[in-house]
Amino acid sequence: MDVFRRLRTTKSSAPQSHQRDMKEFSLQRRPPRVLVVDDNPDTMVLMHELLNTRGYDVVAVSDAAQAEAEIRRHAPDVILSDVIMPGKSGYELCRELKEDPATRLIPFVLITGLTDREDRLRGIEAGADDFLNKPIFAEELFARVKSLLKLKEFTDELENAESVLCTLGLSVESRDPYTEGHCERLAQHASSMGRHLGLEDDSIVALRRGGYLHDLGKIAVPDEILKKGTNLTPAEWRIMKQHPITGENICKPLKSLRLVLPIIRSHHEHSDGSGYPDGLYRSEIPLLARILQVVDVYDALRTARPYKPALTHEQAATTMTEEARTGLWDEELVKEFFDLLQKQQQVA
Repeated sequence: MDVFRRLRTTKSSAPQSHQRDMKEFSLQRRPPRVLVVDDNPDTMVLMHELLNTRGYDVVAVSDAAQAEAEIRRHAPDVILSDVIMPGKSGYELCRELKEDPATRLIPFVLITGLTDREDRLRGIEAGADDFLNKPIFAEELFARVKSLLKLKEFTDELENAESVLCTLGLSVESRDPYTEGHCERLAQHASSMGRHLGLEDDSIVALRRGGYLHDLGKIAVPDEILKKGTNLTPAEWRIMKQHPITGENICKPLKSLRLVLPIIRSHHEHSDGSGYPDGLYRSEIPLLARILQVVDVYDALRTARPYKPALTHEQAATTMTEEARTGLWDEELVKEFFDLLQKQQQVA
């Protein structure tokens, strides 16, 4: 009861702060969604009531299984979870959510009465963003939730900015009717290739984003050059060869795209050093860029253009294998890519 007394006595304190919070939330499209996970019904009900008074959309569940179902149904903006619960612990729930790219950016707070240093280290290792110790003080609860919601808001803004850039990438594609669906295919093939090679999740996400953003710099290339496709004059080639640098500069302000920048800049490099914009040679070309250029070349060969017909899969494989042997592409990655396509065909 001591916990509840502390919470209830502070529930109505700081009315001006409460009014400011309500005003801020009223300006948003929807109230922030908070998921409370606690097997103690009294604590669960009380936290639900307290957070509701601050204008939050609160959902309270009693175990990790219900929490996972709720997250799948409607992802929250913040998760507050007890540590010791029947079934899966708060540590395990936190670790699994932080390992999943779809949920890793949701702020996760562990609520615990455990004070041992090792227990806190377990929480940090699980990926917890913050901690609340029992007994809980209401104003500390409000302050932590408000701070983490602000962090989530910044994260969402970054994701929105990335979505805008991806849309711009698709708008570049739409300028050429012969490349319809190119970005989507590259994103799919490149991320599949990353999984096939056993790359980490961050690299796989970068490959998917690179599929959409690799040619973003072509937004600055005039239509008469972009759609000409072949037989460019030296002056036109100088303009075309700037698009990887232009695309890199557009995306550079977003730190979340740091792994995508080498893909954008270097996907037109060749292993023999004859590519652009930097004339990189073999392993000097970043791995993710080498992966994307392999799937990019395959898609280009398999697509009809004004100056060439579409090749069959077998013709594309023969062409790319020969070009890799002469020094244009990474031979090992070309082999791995066609191994991947063969496995996909067998599964289908």
